[in-house]
Amino acid sequence: MTTPSPSGKESPVLQALQSLLDAEHAAVYGYGVVGAKSEGAAKAQARTAYDAHRARRDEIERLITGQGGQPRAAAPAYTLPFAVDTAADASRLAVYLEDGVAAHLVDLVAASGGDQRISAAKWLQQTAVEGARWRGAGIAFPGLPERAAPGGTAAGPGAPSATPAGSTAKSGASHTGSGKPS
Repeated sequence: MTTPSPSGKESPVLQALQSLLDAEHAAVYGYGVVGAKSEGAAKAQARTAYDAHRARRDEIERLITGQGGQPRAAAPAYTLPFAVDTAADASRLAVYLEDGVAAHLVDLVAASGGDQRISAAKWLQQTAVEGARWRGAGIAFPGLPERAAPGGTAAGPGAPSATPAGSTAKSGASHTGSGKPS
């Protein structure tokens, strides 16, 4: 079990879990939009992904609490990285969400060890598979856009920012950012 350091700051594992929780909150919100703009099989795929992200979010909250942390709450609304007006836009948002969560999972894999690292790596694998479903192809080094092949199809790092809807703030947090609501 990892606990906060004596200086009162969160351990690297707890920091990675909190950042991943922020990304999962944003993914749950974003998949609500994806589902609303999707049709047919894509709508069912969006519902499955929504449920998976909710379950992972709940597990991450349990892990944070188990390590003596206080899980951060979801923002009331998130600013999307681009307008989502069509089913194609919804698919592109789903790719963006999966890439953003993958970036935070890479950080958790790097910060953790033992069984927790194995769980994080499995979550990263699941996220990469879901991203490939939406993208139509896999990418090299999911969660590490800087390592993707030149001209790759990675949508970019991050997830919708926790900026109130209607704000003009830039959206998308890099995987090295905190992902905290602004």
